[in-house]
Amino acid sequence: MSEVVNDIRQAMANHELKAYYQPQYDSITSRLKSAEALARWVRPDGVIVPPMAFIPELERTGNIAEVDWYICEEVCKLLKKQKSDGGKQVPISVNFSRFHVREPDFAEKLTALVDSYELEHRLICVEVTESAMVNEADLILNWISSIRAEGFAVAIDDFGSGLSSLSFAKDVPADILKIDKSLLSGNCENEKERIVLECIFAFANRLGISTVAEGVETREQLEFLRTCDCKKIQGYIFAKPMPEEDYLELCRTHTKIEQTADILQAQAPASAVNLLLGVIFKKYPLIIFSNLTRNSFYMMAYENFTSTSCPSTGVFDELIMHGASTMHPDDQQSFAETFARENLLKAHADDKPEVRLTTRQIGDDGVYRRVETVDYFVKSESSDDVLVITLCENR
Repeated sequence: MSEVVNDIRQAMANHELKAYYQPQYDSITSRLKSAEALARWVRPDGVIVPPMAFIPELERTGNIAEVDWYICEEVCKLLKKQKSDGGKQVPISVNFSRFHVREPDFAEKLTALVDSYELEHRLICVEVTESAMVNEADLILNWISSIRAEGFAVAIDDFGSGLSSLSFAKDVPADILKIDKSLLSGNCENEKERIVLECIFAFANRLGISTVAEGVETREQLEFLRTCDCKKIQGYIFAKPMPEEDYLELCRTHTKIEQTADILQAQAPASAVNLLLGVIFKKYPLIIFSNLTRNSFYMMAYENFTSTSCPSTGVFDELIMHGASTMHPDDQQSFAETFARENLLKAHADDKPEVRLTTRQIGDDGVYRRVETVDYFVKSESSDDVLVITLCENR
C-alpha cells in the first residue's frame, strides 16, 4: 500500500481530512442555491495539502472510494447540524468516482447513510465526472437510474472537457450538467466559444436539465452566462471553497449578493426564447416540421398527446395517411384532403398563411377527443422549399 494512501487514512482517522464547501448561486438573483463539497487535507499546523498531491494517487489505487464516502458523511453531519439549529439548508453535491459504479448496492448504501442522519434525499446530489461515463454505458445508466429512484439528484461534472456529445446528454438521465471551466477561457470573447456555450445551454434547457457553470471568475463571464439562461454559477466571482464554519455562517446570513436589473434585460434573448418555447411546448404537445417540396417531415415535440403512435420522421404523404387513420371515421376524409400535400401547396401558392382543421382523434385509451391541427407556412432564408410547421392541440 502506498505512503499516500496510509497518510490519507490516518488523516481521516484524525479528522484532518475535511469537507470544504463552494457555494453555487442563482445566475440572475445571486441567491445561494446549492454547494459542492470538496476534500481538503488540513494538517495540524494549518497547512492545506493541495488535492493534486493526493487525489491522483488515490484514484490510481482505487482508494478514492473511501474518501468519497468519508466526505459524504461529513456533508450529512453538516446538514444534520443545520437541521438541528433550524438553519438554512441547500442541496450539496458530493463527488463520487467511477469505482462506485461497480459498488454493490451503492444506492441502498447511500440511502442508509442519509437516512441515518434523518435528512431529505433531495439535499444530496451525487456528482460524477463525464470522463467516468465513457465506458460501459449500460452499467452507468443503470447506476444513475438507481440513485435517482431513491430521490437523489445526479450531476455530470466537467461537461465539455472530454468526449461530450448530444447523444451523451440525451441518454444519461442526469438532473444537472456542470459546464467545465475550460469552455470559459478569457471573458467569453471568442465567438466560437460563445456559440458552443449558447448551444449547450439551449439543449440542456430543452431537455429539462439544470446547468451550473464552473470556474466563473469575471463579471464579463457572468453577464454572458446570464444571456445564455445558465441556471447557477460556481466560481471565485462569488466565493472560493470554504471550511465548514464559514459555510455555516454564510448559510445563516446570506440573502443575495447584489440587486439585479430587470430579469428580461439581464437574461436577454436566449432566455426569452426558452420561456417562449416552454409555453409553446406546453400548449402544443405535438409539433411537426415538414418540407412539402421534399415530401419529408420530422417530429420536434411529441409529449402527452392523444395518441403516441405517430412516426418521428419520414415521408410527409405517409404521415398524413397515418394521421387520417387515427381519426373518427366521419373525419378521415376531411383530414386527408385538407392536409394532402398538393392541397397545402395550392394553399401556399394562393398566399394563405395557414390551414387549420378540428377533428376527432382516437387516443391510446380508445377514447375520441377533439384535436385542432394548424399548418403554418414558413420561409427559410437558405431555401425556396415550401416549409410547414404543424401545431396540434388537444381541445
